[in-house]
Amino acid sequence: MEREKGRIDLRLIVGILLILVAIASSFYVVSVGERAVLLTWGKANPTPISEGLHFRVPFAQSVKKVEIRTQKYEAEASAASSDLQIVTAKIATNFRVSPDKVVEIYTNLGKDYAARIIQPTEQEAVKAITARFTAEELITRREEVRLEIKGLLFQRLGEHGLIVEEVSITDFDFSKSFNEAIEAKVTAEQNALAAKNKLEQIKFEAQQAVAAAEGQAQSIEIINEQLVKSQQYIDYLAVTKWNGV
Repeated sequence: MEREKGRIDLRLIVGILLILVAIASSFYVVSVGERAVLLTWGKANPTPISEGLHFRVPFAQSVKKVEIRTQKYEAEASAASSDLQIVTAKIATNFRVSPDKVVEIYTNLGKDYAARIIQPTEQEAVKAITARFTAEELITRREEVRLEIKGLLFQRLGEHGLIVEEVSITDFDFSKSFNEAIEAKVTAEQNALAAKNKLEQIKFEAQQAVAAAEGQAQSIEIINEQLVKSQQYIDYLAVTKWNGV
């Protein structure tokens, strides 16, 4: 009897514990900056769950949380410029999930949606925009290139419920031969600028010499005029040059 009673007590304790676990697991919290997808026997409820404390049916329902705050995704993309130079760019995209598209994104793309949709979309955008510029323009018009890539990503990712906030091009890398050509061009431009500055200096010095010569000639002309006109001026010159002897 005592053994049987002990077994009954043990079963009762286990049953109570299971009930408590079930009750505890019936409630879940969605934090600020999140939305939740409620699954009933694996099927998603079409309405996303907002922040707060919520109830779910134990064992029959499960919850998948999705971040809706701003996130950053970085990836490298390779493309060819309009003059057929191979360009490698590192693109950083700041984005967030549209709250009302959480269920759609989770259902169609899963939790790994960034790698599934952002990465290939970045590749396509970089190829499409880069092909419009020469390799040199990708450097000199970098801000324009960035804005065009951002606009294309905003449009295409927006179709999937992802809101693009900012796009940065953290690096542009070209072939070794192109980098050497750019370096040689910059060096040539610097040398040309130095030569131009030197020429300007020489011209200035020559102008100064001409001005001095013209001034001296004008002084001589004035003296000659005074010599003709005035004996007193001759006396003045004699006094100014007298050394006291």
